[in-house]
Amino acid sequence: MQEKKEINVEIGARIKAEREKAGLTQERFSELIGLGTKSVSAFERGAVGISFVTLKKICQVLSVSSDAILFGKNSHNQNDVSELAARLERLSPEEYVIAEEIIFKLLEAFSLQK
Repeated sequence: MQEKKEINVEIGARIKAEREKAGLTQERFSELIGLGTKSVSAFERGAVGISFVTLKKICQVLSVSSDAILFGKNSHNQNDVSELAARLERLSPEEYVIAEEIIFKLLEAFSLQK
């Protein structure tokens, strides 16, 4: 059995964390990036590396930067809106309109609770 490369384990763990943060199962995630669930499982475990093409698809689906996947996050401040803003900037115009509507509805609902 081939030993796992540390870089593949680190990147796989970051992908898994971002996938889970997005609320996606491996099955749904694999559909969205066009790979099989066995492939997703393998790279999340660090058993294999990913290609640049796959990295690009992953970043698009999860709305995260490649730096977040490759190097990890520099800031762990949960109230930092810059991460949310960065993710919103990477959405397509159609996806942005949907996200904007949802966010405004949430803010409206929160203001009614006060």
